[in-house]
Amino acid sequence: MTLFAVEPLQSTLEYAALPPEELRERILLRKEALNAVILGHNYQRIEIQDVSDYLGDSLGLSQEAAGTSADVIVFCGVHFMAETAKVLSPNKTILMPDLKAGCPMADFVTGDALRRLKSVHPDAAVVTYVNSTAEVKAESDICCTSSNAVRVVESIPANQPIIFVPDRNLARYVEEKTGRDNIIAWDGYCYVHDDMVLEELDRARAENPGAKFVVHPEARKDLLDQADFVTSTSGMVDLAEEHDALIIGTERGLVDRLKQRYPLKTLIPLSGAAICGNMKMNTLAKLAWSLDHGQHEIMLDEEIRLGAERALLRMLELSDGWRGPTEEEAELELAGLRPTGCGCS
Repeated sequence: MTLFAVEPLQSTLEYAALPPEELRERILLRKEALNAVILGHNYQRIEIQDVSDYLGDSLGLSQEAAGTSADVIVFCGVHFMAETAKVLSPNKTILMPDLKAGCPMADFVTGDALRRLKSVHPDAAVVTYVNSTAEVKAESDICCTSSNAVRVVESIPANQPIIFVPDRNLARYVEEKTGRDNIIAWDGYCYVHDDMVLEELDRARAENPGAKFVVHPEARKDLLDQADFVTSTSGMVDLAEEHDALIIGTERGLVDRLKQRYPLKTLIPLSGAAICGNMKMNTLAKLAWSLDHGQHEIMLDEEIRLGAERALLRMLELSDGWRGPTEEEAELELAGLRPTGCGCS
């Protein structure tokens, strides 16, 4: 083992001065020493994805890691994702390379604010998108992902009001698909998806007339109405396997990875500006620092953890639990693109 692999540096700035090859070696050696796994969300930087053991959507990654024998989980994503990993793996150490990597959509709603709305609508069921804090999940009846939100809502009696948090765009999509008129949507949104506009789609279609358009349900209704497919990021991975030309309406991290995987296909980001700055806060230097110093550890109040776990398990029971990878996904995993679990951000 080389000297730099056993001597931690003091600051992330010192790590950032190291060559990428040295950072990768430090990460791999330290990961082995800690019996750790690295989870990389689909929207992470390519260099983070390259050193991740599992790639995919947030809930699927947490489920994947919970089923491993790892003692340490390093979640390269945003804060609510690391919280979900802790909910499902309470006896494992959960680390985040940068605590400031938050989610603006999750921040739209707090536990206190949701409790106040519940008091106004005491008969309503609370459906919470997994892109939310553990405290908000704990105040919920059931969670949902972007790929199963319609099914979750359909499981609730048609005459019972539903408080749907925190994404207004996903709520509207579900409302349209289910025909319900009693969904009380929280006024939150993902700025990356909400900022995409029809003018960008018109331009992309003019330049790529044969391409199908796929968009995430976190986008606004005017874009969803123009889409050939509306699906989660995992669904987009499947479509990239099936189609030779796609205009993809989601964060650039997924598009860049798919272009690496399928260099001969035409895979066009709907918006070059669709970049989540919070996701990009994680770097190789911060990841190496996190592993060397055991930082930043995610802790949850046990009452909140149990409440969030209850809402997640209700969703998983409705969806027949977590499924293993399909044959196609297993092939993609071997190739370095590992879409696992449920769709979400």
